[in-house]
Amino acid sequence: MSNTDQERRAQLEALLAKLRPAVQADGGDLYLASVDTDSGEVVVGLSGACSSCAISTTTVKLGVERILKAKLPWVTSVEGDLDTSMDFEESASLGTGAYVPISIRKN
Repeated sequence: MSNTDQERRAQLEALLAKLRPAVQADGGDLYLASVDTDSGEVVVGLSGACSSCAISTTTVKLGVERILKAKLPWVTSVEGDLDTSMDFEESASLGTGAYVPISIRKN
């Protein structure tokens, strides 16, 4: 990994660390799943209550992506990856915000 790659990854991790408390306040968590510093493509993961939340895509696109692209000009896109290792009911029980479980949206 080049020095520039390391610097970009460090910038990204630092910014995500500032965003995490907002996600954690709703019973979820946010983490860096992968990053291609050359293309600017970032994948963030959502876990906890966020893995059962119907607005998780909105959180990624209108929240995380908007902020990352505004603060880090080299970021070109941000995609979300849900951690599905947690049982749905357990995930939903962690939520403290106004979320709607994904299973309701699918029906």
